[in-house]
Amino acid sequence: MPSERPLDRLADIACNCDSILRYTAGMDLDGYMESDQMVRDAVERCFQRISEAAYKLGSYLDDLYPDVDWKGFRGIGNIRRHQYDEVENPTIWFGIIEDLPRLHRAALDEIARLEKLHEPAAESSGLDM
Repeated sequence: MPSERPLDRLADIACNCDSILRYTAGMDLDGYMESDQMVRDAVERCFQRISEAAYKLGSYLDDLYPDVDWKGFRGIGNIRRHQYDEVENPTIWFGIIEDLPRLHRAALDEIARLEKLHEPAAESSGLDM
């Protein structure tokens, strides 16, 4: 696992997923297309942070959660930086509706899995046998 702080990176992903879902609550594609530019900019910025966190986590999650396009999420940052004029709002909306819920669930599941791995061992019952 490349990141020295995977729980922090996963929390970044989950938090930014929450933000996107909150910013777009109650919207459909038309609503998103007609929304305030600040909403669309905020969503895109959240996707950039998700991309950076996924990049820092490396590829270890690819096999654990194969229903998530981890490679695609890791690549969003490069697309936003280098091909920003080619990304269209319907594509972003599709990502919000189709891909973001799976990513969010996987991030939360992995946080729970890692926290469980690091739980202190259950203390003995104190009974001598």
